[in-house]
Amino acid sequence: MLRLTQPVRTASGAVQRRTALLAGSLPWFPGLAQLLRAEAAVGSSSTGRSLINIHLDGGPPHLDTIDPKPEAPVEIRGDFGTIETRLPGFRVTELLPRTAEIADRLVFIRSLVGSAGAHDAFQCQSGYKAADLKSFGGRPAVGSVISHLLAQATDSAPSFIDLMQGRPLVRKSARPGFLGPAAQPFRPDISRMFHRELETGMKGELARLGADHSISLTLNPLLSEGRVNQRQHLLHQLDRLQRTMDSSGMMDAMDQFDRQAAGILMSGSLAEALDLDREDPAVLRRYTAPGSDEGRQSTTSEGPDSIRKFLLARRLVQAGARCVSVSISDFDTHSDNFPRMRNLLPIVDFGLHALIQDLEEQGMLETTTIVVWGEFGRTPRIDPKTGGRHHWPAVGPALLAGGGLRTGVVIGETDRTGDRVRSRPVHYKDVFATLFHTLGIDARSTTLMDPQGRPQFILDEGEVIREIT
Repeated sequence: MLRLTQPVRTASGAVQRRTALLAGSLPWFPGLAQLLRAEAAVGSSSTGRSLINIHLDGGPPHLDTIDPKPEAPVEIRGDFGTIETRLPGFRVTELLPRTAEIADRLVFIRSLVGSAGAHDAFQCQSGYKAADLKSFGGRPAVGSVISHLLAQATDSAPSFIDLMQGRPLVRKSARPGFLGPAAQPFRPDISRMFHRELETGMKGELARLGADHSISLTLNPLLSEGRVNQRQHLLHQLDRLQRTMDSSGMMDAMDQFDRQAAGILMSGSLAEALDLDREDPAVLRRYTAPGSDEGRQSTTSEGPDSIRKFLLARRLVQAGARCVSVSISDFDTHSDNFPRMRNLLPIVDFGLHALIQDLEEQGMLETTTIVVWGEFGRTPRIDPKTGGRHHWPAVGPALLAGGGLRTGVVIGETDRTGDRVRSRPVHYKDVFATLFHTLGIDARSTTLMDPQGRPQFILDEGEVIREIT
């Protein structure tokens, strides 16, 4: 387990890095160093763009978000009214007033199809079903691909950072697949910052993952930067004999990546990005939704401060991350859909508005693509016994923003009850083709080598969404 320090500021304002990192054995940062080696293995130019992937954990109800059906029978349209947006003729649920206000800076997809019906975030991480190439380790998450193709050895932060909690974490949705452990995400433990209560069954699943599912970034005052440097020097001396016999340059390369791993960790930039106490209090308030007595907060749903995960994502992108995955829970509303959505949707609405405005003011919106979606939609017909909406893989909602995309666009249409797509179906792989396009990657022609040495296209299907590129 890694322990990461942050620079300590003295009373005079000077910064002293009194502490560094700790791991159980040499080398001291194997996961990060392996990741960096893999990133440099492919020489590919970068557009300098980034991706924030927001998963609405549990499956958001399309009829209660961006595809309301006010003319449908009450057992379908539900409790919520609709409101106008900045886009003429396009309405959303009354619970999304801030989203309506910035509709011209968003892409609304009302016809997302191809869901595997799996209750995790894997398809929102890769576009594929979990069974695809499973014998080789499965398909890699988008962040792992970005890390593998675009990262440079001089980057100031890990390329792929996973902040997902709850169901996505328990089920390892952000996984490297056949790219192997070196392409796994950097996963800091944010459980003390953002509590997310798990269902009883998921607690057991998480326990079975063991202690290596996240990297703890707690301070350790016992190991100085000087001692880390001494240990690196000792390792170099121990490896001297092998170095004299190494004509491939691999030992020198290992030194390079170990040094970069140490540099990232000891520079303080990553720790600073993860420390929201360093943020302006006014910005923190901007990312805290107002408290409300409306509806009912489920024990597995998050509260008003959960959208600070969006702020964390912005700070990590500023620090150099290329892909940050975030989750907001809990949209699994098999019962009490309307009181739960009345509590949760305004929080998401507030957070998305804050993120887009913040990125725009920071000059980052054009270079940062945002996608917001879930693993499926939810049943148009309300369960009369539970008041819930159940899983509905036939169609779901998605939002896109930033990344140089043409926004203020509504794509697709469902039938009058929201059961099926009537026009312009958009597959998960189409969305991924578009996301990769904003990053400068042609996913249909770029290949990755699987463990058997065979090239695999990043996407075997899917087209860039022509209306917005």
